[in-house]
Amino acid sequence: MTATDRSVQLVRVAAEAAADKLADDILAYDVSDQLVITDAFLLCSASNDRQVRAIVDEIEERLRLQADAKPVRREGEREGRWVLLDYIDIVVHVQHEEDRTFYALERLWKDCPSISLPDSVAQAAAQRARRAVSE
Repeated sequence: MTATDRSVQLVRVAAEAAADKLADDILAYDVSDQLVITDAFLLCSASNDRQVRAIVDEIEERLRLQADAKPVRREGEREGRWVLLDYIDIVVHVQHEEDRTFYALERLWKDCPSISLPDSVAQAAAQRARRAVSE
């Protein structure tokens, strides 16, 4: 079984929203063969709690406007270190970079196929990397 077209669409919209708010290490996995509760995970991180919240807000707004999707569950918002957005078809994890390193969700899902993200996501990451080198 593979992630549905709807799940892939949600992942791509959420990834673009995260990239626009300068999220780091944006990855998506098709977990449909491993889990019955969702099709895909989107992982991203930020350097501080405030940025985590900004990324979460942008993802929610874009998914609502572009895909008519609202989360059925939202966890971790108060602390702003690891916010989980459950859209049933996809689960979005926005983590503070320290938590991302510590929990290393990528290790858990590394055997699952990755979902390709829009070119704009990779271009945004490359642009930030170039800026960081020149500073």
